[in-house]
Amino acid sequence: MPRAEDGAAAWTLLWTCLGGAGDGREHRSGFSICISDNCQPGPQGVVFLLDASLFAKHPLHVLRVAISTICPAPRPAPPALARPFLAPPRAPSRFRPAESGQFEYLVAAGWMRPVRLMKVFVTRRIPPEGRAALAKAADCEVEQWDSDEPIPTKELERGVAGAHGLLCLLTDRVDKKLLDTAGANLKVISTLSVGVDHLALDEIKKRGIRVGYTPDVLTDATAELAVSLLLATCRRLPEAIEEVKNGGWTSWKPLWMCGYGLSQSTVGIIGLGRIGQAIARRLKPFGVQKFLYTGRQPRPQEAAEFQAEFVPTAQLAAESDFIVVACSLTPATKGLCNKDFFQQMKKTAVIVNISRGDVVNQDDLYQALTSGQIAGAGLDVTTPEPLPTNHPLLTLKNCVILPHIGSATHGTRNTMSLLAANNLLAGLRGQPMPSELKL
Repeated sequence: MPRAEDGAAAWTLLWTCLGGAGDGREHRSGFSICISDNCQPGPQGVVFLLDASLFAKHPLHVLRVAISTICPAPRPAPPALARPFLAPPRAPSRFRPAESGQFEYLVAAGWMRPVRLMKVFVTRRIPPEGRAALAKAADCEVEQWDSDEPIPTKELERGVAGAHGLLCLLTDRVDKKLLDTAGANLKVISTLSVGVDHLALDEIKKRGIRVGYTPDVLTDATAELAVSLLLATCRRLPEAIEEVKNGGWTSWKPLWMCGYGLSQSTVGIIGLGRIGQAIARRLKPFGVQKFLYTGRQPRPQEAAEFQAEFVPTAQLAAESDFIVVACSLTPATKGLCNKDFFQQMKKTAVIVNISRGDVVNQDDLYQALTSGQIAGAGLDVTTPEPLPTNHPLLTLKNCVILPHIGSATHGTRNTMSLLAANNLLAGLRGQPMPSELKL
C-alpha cells in the first residue's frame, strides 16, 4: 500500500472524498475532517486536525478509513490539487490553538464551515494532567472557573448553561435547579471524587445524563492519611508539638503525654470497602491483634486477608480500641456514630472518620470527648466544610481535625484529574467511560 510521503496523495484523497470538482470551490458544508491518531466525532462532524507526521507513517488505506464514515464513495480527483493553509495565530475561536507538534489546517477559506464544538464547563482549577487532556480535545470548547476557591452559585449557573459536559468537585451541589439551568444539552457529569452525595442522582438518571467518578485511584492515599490521623490522635502528636512550642516541655516525665498504642489492640472498621481494606492492610503490621468490621453485608473473601470478623455495629463499638469510619454516606449511615454509639465505646477508645462528616453526629461527639466517654477523635471530614473556626470541637486537645486532605498527594490528585477528564471526554463521544457510575 503506498504511503503519502509528501502529503499530496492524502490531500487528493481528502478533496476527492469531499466531492471537489471543477475549479475546486465546491464543498459540502456542515462538517470538517480529522486525520489524527485520536479523531473523535463531534455533534455535527469532526474538527479537522492534521498532524503532519501522520502522512509519513499511515498508508492511504488508513487515511481512507478515517473519512469513510463521511465520504463513503470518493469522486474523481480535480486536475489541480487544492493547497491547504495553516490557521493564523488568532484563529476563529471554535478552532483551538494547536498543541506542540500538531497543526490545525482548514482546507481553504470558504470550503467548509467549522463544526459546532461541544461546550465543557469545569468548576475549578484542576491539576495539570487533567487540564492537558481537556486542552487536547479538539472537539470541545472548554471553559474553566480559574480559581482554587469554590465557584459562586451565579457563576456556576452561568457556566453550565448550554453545556454538553460538566466537570465538577464534591463541593459543587448539582441539584434539580442547576440541571434545569444547564438545559437539554447536558449529557455528561464527571466528578473529581469518589463520593457522589453532592449529585442529585435520581434527577440525573431521569434525564439520561451519564456520570463519571474517580474510584480506586485515591484508595492508597486516603488509607495512608487514615493511618496517619489515627497515630497522630492516639499518640497525641498535635498536643505534644504544641507543648514544645509553648514551653510546656520542661523535663522527661513518666506519665506525661502518654497515649495508646496499636500493638495487641482490636481495630473496628465501619465499611470494609476498597479504602477500609487498604487501611486494615496498613494497620496489620503494627501488631493489631484483631479486626472487626461492619457494613451492609458480610464480605468473607475480602475479610479473609485480615481474619476480620463481621459483627453488629453495637458490638464493634463496645469491643474496639480504635474505630475507623470508612463507609459511604447513605441514609442508613447518616448519624450512625451518635450518642448511643459513643456510650457503647470504651473510655480508652479513639475514633477516626475519613468518610463523610455527616456519618458522625458532631454535637454528640463533642459531649463524648468533653465528658471522658471516649479518649479521642480524629476527623478528616466535618459538617460543614470548612468547619467554622469557632466550632466547639476546635477547642479540644483530644480532637484532631484536618481539612479533608485524604487524597492530597500530587500524584493522586493528578491521576484523579486525568481520570475525571477522560470520563468526561469518553461520555461526550459516546464511548465507554474509564469509571462510570451505574445509575
